[in-house]
Amino acid sequence: MLFINCDMSDSTNGPNKSGLLKSSLVVGMMTMLSRVMGLTRDVVVAGYFGSTASADAFFVAFKIPNFLRRLFAEGAFSQAFVPVLSEYRSQRSFDEVRELVSRVSGTLIGTLLMVTLAGVLAAPVLIRLFAPGFIDDAPKLALAGEMLRITFPYLLLISLTAFCGAILNTYGRFAVPAFTPVLLNLSMIGATVLLTPYFNEPVMALAWGVAVAGIAQLLLQLPFLLQIRLLPLPKWGPDHEGCRRIIKLMIPALFGVSVSQINLLLDTVLASFLPTGSVSWLYYSDRLSELPLGIFGIAIATVILPSLSTRHSRADDQHFSRTLDWAIRLVLLIGVPAALALFILAGPLITTLFDYGKMTDRDVLMSAMSLKAYAFGLMAFMLIKVLAPGYFARQDTKTPVKIAIKAMAANMVFNLILVFPLQHAGLALATALSAFLNAGLLYRGLHRDGVYQPGKGWLAYLIRLILANLAMASALLWLVADIDQWLAWSLWQRVSQTAFLVFTGIGIYGATLLISGVRPRHFRL
Repeated sequence: MLFINCDMSDSTNGPNKSGLLKSSLVVGMMTMLSRVMGLTRDVVVAGYFGSTASADAFFVAFKIPNFLRRLFAEGAFSQAFVPVLSEYRSQRSFDEVRELVSRVSGTLIGTLLMVTLAGVLAAPVLIRLFAPGFIDDAPKLALAGEMLRITFPYLLLISLTAFCGAILNTYGRFAVPAFTPVLLNLSMIGATVLLTPYFNEPVMALAWGVAVAGIAQLLLQLPFLLQIRLLPLPKWGPDHEGCRRIIKLMIPALFGVSVSQINLLLDTVLASFLPTGSVSWLYYSDRLSELPLGIFGIAIATVILPSLSTRHSRADDQHFSRTLDWAIRLVLLIGVPAALALFILAGPLITTLFDYGKMTDRDVLMSAMSLKAYAFGLMAFMLIKVLAPGYFARQDTKTPVKIAIKAMAANMVFNLILVFPLQHAGLALATALSAFLNAGLLYRGLHRDGVYQPGKGWLAYLIRLILANLAMASALLWLVADIDQWLAWSLWQRVSQTAFLVFTGIGIYGATLLISGVRPRHFRL
């Protein structure tokens, strides 16, 4: 048989009750809505602010709490919290689960309050640290510091939102946490369109939009926690047995997540020394490359972590390996054509989405260069998302850290080699190359330790994927017009041509897969 085709139904686990594929589709649909709204937000922001100095200042002020968010929220905390919560759920009483939730929430709130206060007070210092290139531009430096004081409390709010979302995911409620980011996009769009006239520096409206979004995202989660009787009553409890285990797992995970975030921040630091607009070019291209990553890679990773954690707690090694195999196959099915399409259509996509208002033709061309580099690494970014849970679910947070440190060192070397000849695009390419190293080492470790063993039919599957991707890429290269033509077209021409190319590519890719024998039922797990 070409694909894994087995029943993973399990009445005791939310994600498996109706199948991982169904759960992944739910998360994917909600995430797609969020990412589409995110693109809409970026189109609006680009139209209002372009790649100006004020836009660069906001993106830095927003990136700093986002960096810390990935440490305290979706990153290290979730990777440590979900396996412990899954174990409590399957092996302990409901009262013990509630006590764990209350103790963890109280400890998290207390810690984040101190971090948030320190961040607000030290905002100017943080800007100098994360964007030293701004030091020679006093207005940009001052504006970024002022906005950081407004955006930094978002760290507290979004971390608590992620805490609530981790609980809901563990109990099979994937839709609400996946929908929550939509509120950030709506808030920032509303702030840009409605509030900019009321500020002397219009970009300040974006900072306030972020703050409002943090409150809305947290409030959305609470009624759903109440439904499953796990609305936390925060209690300070670092000495609680579950908290101690989470902290123990979180410390090495912090280093691992920090490594990837340090890579991104290093890009920002170096980009701050490059010509004005470099930070914005990287931001717009990164946002576009994150569309398939968020819709598929993160969606699959979100669904499999609770399932893998439960399988590990039951010593179900066979299904553990099968779940990883299913995830890798699905990521390749979606990630490879997405990467090829982003690479081939980089210029047309950036033009269609962002070439309005204050965006210039040069901004489009520069953003397209970095998008091609990010597209090159998209497959590696997605594989990291589904391979890392194979370690976290087994409560092994040390091995990914060691691997991430190696990848970070490689990224620094790549940055220094590539930034001079390729400028901002070199930073994006360095990130892509280090991601391949990271993914390769994660895979090697899982396979070497016997945790993951590839299922049957991989050779035939890869051949069919290669044929389908070659057919799609050939068609796109033949049909796509020159970038000068895209820049000259009207909005309607751009949109219609983009839609034609996207649907044609999907149609050819899908048809080739069907002709070669691939069927949707093959991906049922």
